[in-house]
Amino acid sequence: MPPRPRTLAAAIVAALALGAQAVPAAAADGPAGDSTTTTSRGVEIPAFYTPPSELPGADGTLIRHEPLPLALSLPGIDGPLPGRATRLMYKSTDANGEAVAVTGAYIEPAARWRGDGPRPLVAVAPGTMGQGDQCAASMALEHPLQLNGQTVSVGYEDLSVYRLLLRGVAVVVTDYVGLGTTDRLHTYVNRVDGAHAVLDAVRAARALDSGSVTSESRVGLFGYSQGGGATAAAAELQPSYAPDVQLAGTYAGAPPADLTEVTRAIDGSDLAGALGWSLNGFLQTEPALRPIANRYINEAGQEALKDLSTMCVGDALFGYGGDSSTDWTKTGQSISDVIRAEPVLQTFLAEQRIGSLKPAGPVRVATGTSDDLVPHGQARRLAVDWCGKGAQVTYVPVLLPGVGSGLLNHFAPLLTDQGSAISWLTDRLSGEPAGSNCWSMPVQP
Repeated sequence: MPPRPRTLAAAIVAALALGAQAVPAAAADGPAGDSTTTTSRGVEIPAFYTPPSELPGADGTLIRHEPLPLALSLPGIDGPLPGRATRLMYKSTDANGEAVAVTGAYIEPAARWRGDGPRPLVAVAPGTMGQGDQCAASMALEHPLQLNGQTVSVGYEDLSVYRLLLRGVAVVVTDYVGLGTTDRLHTYVNRVDGAHAVLDAVRAARALDSGSVTSESRVGLFGYSQGGGATAAAAELQPSYAPDVQLAGTYAGAPPADLTEVTRAIDGSDLAGALGWSLNGFLQTEPALRPIANRYINEAGQEALKDLSTMCVGDALFGYGGDSSTDWTKTGQSISDVIRAEPVLQTFLAEQRIGSLKPAGPVRVATGTSDDLVPHGQARRLAVDWCGKGAQVTYVPVLLPGVGSGLLNHFAPLLTDQGSAISWLTDRLSGEPAGSNCWSMPVQP
């Protein structure tokens, strides 16, 4: 399949701007469960990422941790700049109520926190990284660009992490369920899995002896795209799942709140490969959907799903950008057509819908008005739904012209709004009250 360099240009340029450096990891503080390593598309996955056979009972419990060398780091008088990183593995619970190991990273900033109260903590939920274990955000902190002829992995989320660190905010990053860890497939855009992984990352960060955050530290959530969906879901589920994690503020940028609409939008787009990640994740969570998949997905579709299961964003852009799901089905129907024909799929996706619960604490929902990859309309509707439930919502439409590329229409608001989003969140972490512009929703684009 011919490469599509136009769709990947922005991501590659961003990665090259960050730079890449290969640094061997230090020994783990706890046994790695399996002394062997695995590979994914030619990238060695350290033994650290292989979960032990038995997991602790309490969610957020640290399973193991080790020093994590940051690719972009400078020596400082009191330690490395912008901070000292630790690779984490912690226990969480998946959508089926089963215990699961999740990896991530905690970074203790070198900068002093200048806001009110003790040093705060922000859980960063990464945007779409892919489904191969080599795509995990914690690995991207060490290797911002993986480019070996078999995979292209870009650690674009490093930018938001570093901007928070420079403000003296401690950061914990989750890799999500199944991304990095070698025991299962990543359950891409699963509402419950994503929310639990984010909230349990906060608990794990608090448990680190080497960190300065405590139960008294204010907590914020930060995410865009897949990350925006994860933080939005976490804000909804926090009262029931993690009442000990009080939220000072949540930023949910371009959240995929309605997967039925998002599925329709990404089909045939630059990021059409995300359809495969979604299907793979759904089948991981709900094996009962397998007979439906077998009834519709043809041999080419099955091969695509297998291929995508080890791909990162760059790989999917090159390999599947612009493809239509009609090529994956025996009937020539699109995946959206299949969803409309199968009530079981409609019910499953309805359960993934974000916006049915009132979120905890103030939330900031941002969406690009020209975003046609994670459609603007369904993200705006999330803000409307939350406003209707009496939530404290700051809705921010990012006004940018469409440029003809779904990927760029989706990516541009991330860069345009990121500084304002971080400022809004750090104000909440300083104890400044948040307003709400729910009253203006009838006239907001």
